[in-house]
Amino acid sequence: MRTLAVGDIHGCTTAFDQLLEAIDLRPEDKLITLGDYVDKGPNSKGVLERLLFLYENHQLIPLKGNHELMMLDAFQGKRKDNFWLLTEGKTTLESYPQTNDSPLLNVPDSHWDFLKQCCLDWYETDNHIFVHANLDPHLPLHKQSNHNLFWQKLYPHHGHYSGKIVVCGHTSQKDGCPVNMGHQICIDTWACGQGWLSCLDVDTGKIWQTNQQGEVKIGHIKDFSHVSIN
Repeated sequence: MRTLAVGDIHGCTTAFDQLLEAIDLRPEDKLITLGDYVDKGPNSKGVLERLLFLYENHQLIPLKGNHELMMLDAFQGKRKDNFWLLTEGKTTLESYPQTNDSPLLNVPDSHWDFLKQCCLDWYETDNHIFVHANLDPHLPLHKQSNHNLFWQKLYPHHGHYSGKIVVCGHTSQKDGCPVNMGHQICIDTWACGQGWLSCLDVDTGKIWQTNQQGEVKIGHIKDFSHVSIN
């Protein structure tokens, strides 16, 4: 069984489809997606459809990202200024058929249910912690703030007190290279820009990268031993 972590997808179905083909996902594999499925890229609807299929047919463990939080806040009316609807959410809503006067109603219930009920705040194994953004290295997971889990940018520190390796996304690496600090690995490699969508086998260190042009690269996390935090 492999434990595979996927960085921020951001509506990039071409890269995501190519990645799923490249990793040759098996029934026994555990696939952990680190959030930020929507916004920026051209097909958020398609990404959520693929995740729903994987959730129902494979061992998918989806996490929430800050972009899912903003989308849910818009749906639940928590932001009076419609911030998400007027900015990041525009490309997401445009990926759905325009059949209702209210754009949020074009998103099917199955997608809202997936975001609300299936996506976790964090996930932990014997040796790894998976979060979207970051964490306070001195606090247990159940005491982490939403700011830490969903919004905090990557920064140098000495590792989580548990001794487990933290795998995260959120802080996009514009050079397309993961950040490997040893105790923490960031695999948001700017799929929605000019970079790559990355998948890490956390046990072997093998890493697959694909992009919206359909290109594939395979390497090892040790190839990225530098620290280039953007």
